[in-house]
Amino acid sequence: MSRVFNFSAGPAVLPEAVLKQAAEEMLDWHGSGMGVMEMSHRGKEFTSIYEEAEADLRKLLGVPPNFRILFMQGGAIAENAIIPLNLLGERRSADYVLTGSWAVKSHKEAGRFCTAGVAATAEGSGFTTVPPMSSWRVSEDPAYLFVCTNETIGGVEYPFDPDMAALGRPEVPVVADVSSHILSRPVDFSKYGLLFGGAQKNIGPAGLTIVIVRDDLIGHAHPDCPSAFDYRLVAENGSMYNTPPTYSIYVAGLVFKWLKALGGVAEIERRNIAKAALLYDFLDDCDFYENRVDPACRSRMNVPFFLADESRNEAFLAGAREAGLVQLKGHKSVGGMRASIYNAMPIEGVEALVNYMRDFAQHKS
Repeated sequence: MSRVFNFSAGPAVLPEAVLKQAAEEMLDWHGSGMGVMEMSHRGKEFTSIYEEAEADLRKLLGVPPNFRILFMQGGAIAENAIIPLNLLGERRSADYVLTGSWAVKSHKEAGRFCTAGVAATAEGSGFTTVPPMSSWRVSEDPAYLFVCTNETIGGVEYPFDPDMAALGRPEVPVVADVSSHILSRPVDFSKYGLLFGGAQKNIGPAGLTIVIVRDDLIGHAHPDCPSAFDYRLVAENGSMYNTPPTYSIYVAGLVFKWLKALGGVAEIERRNIAKAALLYDFLDDCDFYENRVDPACRSRMNVPFFLADESRNEAFLAGAREAGLVQLKGHKSVGGMRASIYNAMPIEGVEALVNYMRDFAQHKS
């Protein structure tokens, strides 16, 4: 069977070259006589894999030396609890900007550990935009301000980096969930204190969570924070305080090398802009489909859309599957359709989707 174009929001498509290399090395990694899944995480073989992966990620994103890269587990959902347990210190509150399902879920979880304030919300728009920074109201003494810079479900992406200095609050670190667009565009680390994300959308297999945290935010964990989730302990032990998700780190490392060979983040951003423009231009020009997100805040990674005649949804999905276009059904909480076009989705996949959508619209009767 030939490979399909997989538009899943996560776990998601991986570069074919990475999958082929992982398959070739499954039984014998570099002449070691064993596969990566069989290696000791403390052995020299895996240590070299880990060190290269960390170095390549640091180079790709331009991570400054005063930030630590942690390879953890639990996914972004676990980080919603791990972050307040690590960053609150003596403070009792944190602020959240609500832009969709994931920011709302993060805010709710934080409320179990502190007073979780709302600096701004896009609820009034149906979570179809990012509130302008001029509308943000930061509380008196928050430990941090939380944003989800790309909402996977709603297809809303920040068109700017939050700038606390511009709000007159440079002392408040910004924490960002970047799960679904990490490595798709450059990051201005001067604007953030901590970034985190699950790997299963734009980096590799499920099981790996990446945390990039500024040095001064480490070492303030609550006494009740589980030791395996204490950033200080994880950092001091080189992400090996407990056994890390070794195979996920290995595949992520292959993805990092694939990105470097393409030309890095600048080149993949150029490709992502072209892919997103192709799909959004078609949606805007065809009245059979509708994207409801503020054009200034449309995600390059996750493109939700609705059929004007939603009674045709099942027929649309069935025809798409026959055409080799899968995982296009929208999230159950919002309905409609969603095409996730992460880094590994080739432009040929987007072209095939647009061609199918055009044909389906023309033959709707």
